[in-house]
Amino acid sequence: MSNDLTARRKGVGRGLAFVVTGPSGAGKNSVINRTMAGLPSLEYSISYTTRPPREREVDGVDYHFISREEFAERIERGDFAEHATYLGDSYGTSRSQIDGMVARGVDVILNIEVEGAKLIRRDGLGGHTVVFVFLVPSSLARLEERLRARGSESSEQIAARLDVAKREMDALGIFDYLVINDDLETAVAELRAIVTAERLRLS
Repeated sequence: MSNDLTARRKGVGRGLAFVVTGPSGAGKNSVINRTMAGLPSLEYSISYTTRPPREREVDGVDYHFISREEFAERIERGDFAEHATYLGDSYGTSRSQIDGMVARGVDVILNIEVEGAKLIRRDGLGGHTVVFVFLVPSSLARLEERLRARGSESSEQIAARLDVAKREMDALGIFDYLVINDDLETAVAELRAIVTAERLRLS
């Protein structure tokens, strides 16, 4: 009987996909990295991007940094489960990478742009079970503080990111969970709780 009941859990046998998104500067990388450190069988889907790496970002760890030409070629080959453009730079999620993780029964976290999350909500993700999480500070003022503290963009670039963030807030209704990231430890605990709860959900 115990084996029968265990098999009815949503996450048994095939992994779940957790789409975590939110405005630039929301702290998604920090929250995701800390969450993964505290949970087994949870892996990160490394996105492809045409933007240049920021200071301390590592190719193949934070993103796969590729040229616009290679990005266009991957679109033509159907390599991306979703792709979107944000402030002139393109971002895409590898379909085969996710398929491989889920087939092994591993849960995967995707850190993608809001437009990409919209596409996955509309079109699905190859039949995989997807959980949508929106992560953001409690106000645009806090978001602006984060962006300025990062020190990697001009005032004009920060203003552009804030304008995009205002529009991204309108997409909140497509998400399953909202995580407020004013305190890192609290946000990590909440994202861990979401992963745990979804693993226990009955299919």
